[in-house]
Amino acid sequence: MNEALTLLSFGEGGWGDTIAFGILVTVSLAIATLPFGLFLGFVIALAKNSSEPSLRLAANIYTTIFRGLPELLTLFLVYFGVQIGIQYGLTMIGVETYVEVNSFVAGMVALAFVFSSYASEAFLSAFRGIPDGQYEGGKALGMSRFKTMRFIVLPQLIRLALPALGNLWLILLKETSLVSVIGLADLVRESGIAARVTKEPFLFFGIACLVYLVLAMISSAGLSRVERWAKRGEAAR
Repeated sequence: MNEALTLLSFGEGGWGDTIAFGILVTVSLAIATLPFGLFLGFVIALAKNSSEPSLRLAANIYTTIFRGLPELLTLFLVYFGVQIGIQYGLTMIGVETYVEVNSFVAGMVALAFVFSSYASEAFLSAFRGIPDGQYEGGKALGMSRFKTMRFIVLPQLIRLALPALGNLWLILLKETSLVSVIGLADLVRESGIAARVTKEPFLFFGIACLVYLVLAMISSAGLSRVERWAKRGEAAR
């Protein structure tokens, strides 16, 4: 027991500061990915809900690709593909230099693509759950399409999509562990390094499991509060 506490301590001889840094990177990556994924998902849902066939086709192709590819493969394609693309572009204009994409940015982009492909379905279902009379009511009040969307449709959309988006957030939090394969010092990578150096894999991977469970419980509690806040008008009625 004392040996385990020593290994998990902060400072010289302990791995506590390393694990804490990994937790910070994991949470930061998830939080940084979320707004991009939500925005992309909302735009894709708008395209799927559009009356323009080309927009619906493009949105369906996008979601088919990123829902069909394994998340790890998407991460590799973004990380290595962007590097190769930039390198090739620079070579075409006569610039010879080595380009390396930041692993945090690559992970954020790849996870945002995957998250948005699923979030678009949640938003699309929410769009279909809003009666046409809501749009007609905004038009009858003389509101523009933008104001109708902002003040009438969007609040209802968030309320209807929130349970599905909450589940996607928990999935996103776990999928951040994939970025360890491209060298980002997240919780899984730092735990793996500590396990190899100390020859204590059960201890450090067990700590990683507990951290993910704690993050999931904190997220679930926060999402429950947000859902209750979003449904406060229903309770009043």
